[in-house]
Amino acid sequence: MSRRNPRPRSTLSTTRSAVSPGPRQAPTSMRVLAVVVAAAACLGVSGVPATADGSAPVVSRGVTIPAFYNPPAELPAANGTLIRSEPLHLGLSIPGLDGRPMPGTATRLMYRSTDSNGRAVGVTGAYIEPWAAWRGAGPRPLVAVASGTMGQGDQCAPSMALQYPLTLRGETVSVGYEALAVYRLLSTGAAVVVTDYVGLGATDRLHTYVNRLDQGHALLDAARAARAVPGASVTRDSRVGLYGYSQGGGASAAAAELQPGYAPEVPLAGTYVGAPPADLTSVLRGIDGSALAGALGWSMNGFAQSDPALRDVVEANVNTTGRAALKDMSTMCVGDVLFGYGFTKSTRWTTSGRSLGDVIAASPQAQAALDRQRIGTLKPAGPVRLATGIQDDIVPHRQARQLAVDWCRKGGNITYQAISLPNLGDKILTNHLVPLITDQGDAVSWLTDRLAGRTVHSNCWTMPLQP
Repeated sequence: MSRRNPRPRSTLSTTRSAVSPGPRQAPTSMRVLAVVVAAAACLGVSGVPATADGSAPVVSRGVTIPAFYNPPAELPAANGTLIRSEPLHLGLSIPGLDGRPMPGTATRLMYRSTDSNGRAVGVTGAYIEPWAAWRGAGPRPLVAVASGTMGQGDQCAPSMALQYPLTLRGETVSVGYEALAVYRLLSTGAAVVVTDYVGLGATDRLHTYVNRLDQGHALLDAARAARAVPGASVTRDSRVGLYGYSQGGGASAAAAELQPGYAPEVPLAGTYVGAPPADLTSVLRGIDGSALAGALGWSMNGFAQSDPALRDVVEANVNTTGRAALKDMSTMCVGDVLFGYGFTKSTRWTTSGRSLGDVIAASPQAQAALDRQRIGTLKPAGPVRLATGIQDDIVPHRQARQLAVDWCRKGGNITYQAISLPNLGDKILTNHLVPLITDQGDAVSWLTDRLAGRTVHSNCWTMPLQP
């Protein structure tokens, strides 16, 4: 696959169908959401996102992005400290009757977090102050959103996808598919902060895809940073919810586990965990040879960067074809890998012809490193709703359900939802993506109830917990 043109060729907006929000949401907010999504067809944007202070854009691994995403050499001492911010234009937005944009006013931000090796790191993201009023109990709450898989190139950052919902840059294809969930959450009157994760957008390192600590820390620190955004109405007393599906489900799950020790002052009211990659040994086998085979490359790139044991195994066992593929995928968004590496088997990338999963399993040190990424070894804070499609073969249903069982055994307040759908096609992403949409209304309603202070009781009693 040829290298991408570093200058954007064109950037287009796309429409999304409005899905009716769940119960307890204000009728006005639902109408606003429908108008905003429908109006997207009238919007169009182009070019490299401009930096508010007029500074020149930078080239990050062959792609031109705003200089805003360059972290400073010196970072603040405290996690969650806001480093910088600037106005962010939402690609799916229209003027409201009162002069404020619908669904809200967005701010691009950079804040301090800590990576899996204990080092300070600058993370980018976006905060959105909603147009809709909060009608629940207490002050306006905040939802920290962890996006599903976006890619590994810095141009794939979720904050950029909010500005450019559909982007074509040379051969780069980036789709902001999380916009519907973000806008539905805004329609409830909750503020939203979206993390770009460690290294996605920020130019100083590769994105550490599905790294448990990096993702959990970045999500919790986004919630901390949101309170310091100029014009934000959320406060230290605002209830906080976590929301994520797929990669985002793994991030929200990790954050719920890490919150008591890492960010105990964040008032966590509830967590939605959709299709979480909790057991990476199982997930890597699930995505190998699938439409999303490129995600295997992102995993190897990220762990090779942050974990010496896995790096040594990758360097010793990946052949010339594999090295070229890993380098190529490191600059790609999810649309790119679907077209460029969809259904590729990792046996093509190793010197022995074994899969990368088998190569890792044969190395005790590498397998131990992967096992440290396991989610489910800690009790999550607060109530959690965990949903997974029973036919999911990309992020396998069995390992996601096992996470619910592990948490139930630890006494967690878990609402487990198995999404029953027919098999919609093996290894082509449909079994993984359709539950994202079909469960979204219930997920938003469940989380809204938690943000309003309504109690919920575990349904662990419905699940056999014995091995």
